[in-house]
Amino acid sequence: MPLSWNEIKNRSSIWKDLLSLFYPHICAACGRNTPPHGHVVCVSCLYKLPKTNFHLHKENPFTERFWGRLSLQAGAAQFFFTKGSRTQQLIHQLKYKNKQEIGVQMGKLYGAQLRESQLFRQVDAIVPVPLHPKKEWSRGYNQSALFAQGLSETLGKPLLNRALQRSTYAESQTQKSREERLDNIARAFVIGDAGALRGKHILLVDDVLTTGATLEACGLRLLDVPGVQLSMATMAITMD
Repeated sequence: MPLSWNEIKNRSSIWKDLLSLFYPHICAACGRNTPPHGHVVCVSCLYKLPKTNFHLHKENPFTERFWGRLSLQAGAAQFFFTKGSRTQQLIHQLKYKNKQEIGVQMGKLYGAQLRESQLFRQVDAIVPVPLHPKKEWSRGYNQSALFAQGLSETLGKPLLNRALQRSTYAESQTQKSREERLDNIARAFVIGDAGALRGKHILLVDDVLTTGATLEACGLRLLDVPGVQLSMATMAITMD
């Protein structure tokens, strides 16, 4: 009896997981090729991953999501995100397979691009979107903080991991509408160190921009601090 498409996909996923156990240097994006030494993505995927180039344009689909909601100096995403894509596989490996090096390496690569953009040269410090301590303990790390770490290393800007904190543990946002997400997280974030933020141009960092509700909630809190200017960067952006 022929296998259904879902069964084929499930078996393919299991096979990739087994491969990663015995051959840990398989590319995190395609699951087939071997990356260069010290890298997590193969040369082919580095070329084929769908780059947005949003960092070259002040107005772009990233910043459009926040029109009338936040005052942004700049906003950009490294890759486009679509279901079943290499980008989705890359982020899945980062978030759920403990491949922490993906976040740092992608951050370093994107930092090199942002460093050449006039739009991001005035950034003073980098703040990752925080996880609730319970969730960070469960996962073992904050994937957005890892991406922010890579950006910090390449841009030469301080990483303020505790300047913004999550005070409430929210349920998964994946299946919620933009309005439901905003309502769910409106009071979830608090400023942890206003002194480190005051008067600075902050680059707020997350892994994926979907509806923008989480970034908006964080951005509003940061903009409450006197003198803060706000820019944003993510590893990926959905275009649905």
